Amino acid sequence: MSATTSHSISSPAQPGLSSSRVLLLATGAGLAVASLYYNQPMLGILGNDFGAEDATLGWIPALTQLGYAVGILLLAPLGDRYDRKRIMLGKIAALALALLLAALAPGMGTLLAASFAVGLAATLAQDIVPAAATLAPAEHRGRIVGSVMTGLLLGILLSRVVSGLVAEQFGWRAMFMAAAVAIVVLGAALSRGLPSFAPTTTLPYGALLSSLGSLWRQYGELRRAVFAQGLLSLAFSAFWSTLAVMLHAAPFHLGAGAAGAFGLAGAAGALAAPLAGRAADRHGPAVVSRRGALLAAVSFALMAVVPMLPAQAALVLIAVSTIGFDLGIQMSLIAHQSLVYSLDPAARSRLNAVLMVGMFIGMAAGGALGSVALAHYGWIGVVVLATVASLGALALRLMRSGALTPAQA
Repeated sequence: MSATTSHSISSPAQPGLSSSRVLLLATGAGLAVASLYYNQPMLGILGNDFGAEDATLGWIPALTQLGYAVGILLLAPLGDRYDRKRIMLGKIAALALALLLAALAPGMGTLLAASFAVGLAATLAQDIVPAAATLAPAEHRGRIVGSVMTGLLLGILLSRVVSGLVAEQFGWRAMFMAAAVAIVVLGAALSRGLPSFAPTTTLPYGALLSSLGSLWRQYGELRRAVFAQGLLSLAFSAFWSTLAVMLHAAPFHLGAGAAGAFGLAGAAGALAAPLAGRAADRHGPAVVSRRGALLAAVSFALMAVVPMLPAQAALVLIAVSTIGFDLGIQMSLIAHQSLVYSLDPAARSRLNAVLMVGMFIGMAAGGALGSVALAHYGWIGVVVLATVASLGALALRLMRSGALTPAQA
């Protein structure tokens, strides 16, 4: 018996999922993950308030994503070991406090620390998705997980719209304060609307974390999914973490609201997530992941001509490309999740943790590298970085299946 499944225990049948409960889980996933992205459209305003340089501002989204990756690695596996509902409620309390600290931050040091804490606690989203997979009947699991993922992806994209508008009208502190209130309301709803969850393993915490390495070595497809999605996430974050700064400068001279509004374009990609799930069922997740990576690479590459266009035409091209790369990246994510969740049902929280750690390390790297590319090479530097990363993901997905065979124990 492998280390990943030893000490596993059977789980009693869980109550089914009504449409209202699916909506609650989707909303919860969206609000939790939105906390990671509120800061991105507000970076121009934050820079003016604190007198910070572009390179320093890039650490706000970078530390938020890094905190999320660390939280997934250290906290998300607990969903296989303890009642997932209690873990969610604890993270809700921590997330509300971290957002409040960000709202009251007197300087960049406190804001950077709060950003990391927000990332840690926002891993609540990665407890909600496996919870949906656990509660869903097997014959509807793909559809239900896809619906919850749509809520999560809309949270990622629409968070920028909301934060841009709120920051422009009421200031960035008001946005963080409103986010803290929303998380408290979510906690009350989840407390009443979700059942308790039986654990699927009795492994102690140390062994639970060690089993992540065992899963990594055991499944070559897990490793390929992690590397490919990590590269796509790097491209995604490099663009979104620098967009507000780029639009704030010449020739656009646009505020945080305009930067956030581009999230509406990206939302079109998120809404296609259930379709991507059905396509993965029909054609296989490997095919869908390749198509997604190719679409992302082409969409990023098109934006290389933005500096050559009049401002209005450039904005239209950015919007169209945003729809394309968001759709491509979400297609790949849904395909990779379908693949990973099928590897070992008793280790879904841990498999999800491994995938998401890679994804959000990519996010953190994209935030930092995107800021460096923008500072030294301008718009073209960001576009080249995102395009090359997407092509790297495509290359991984085009590799022979045997190229990443499971390591032998």
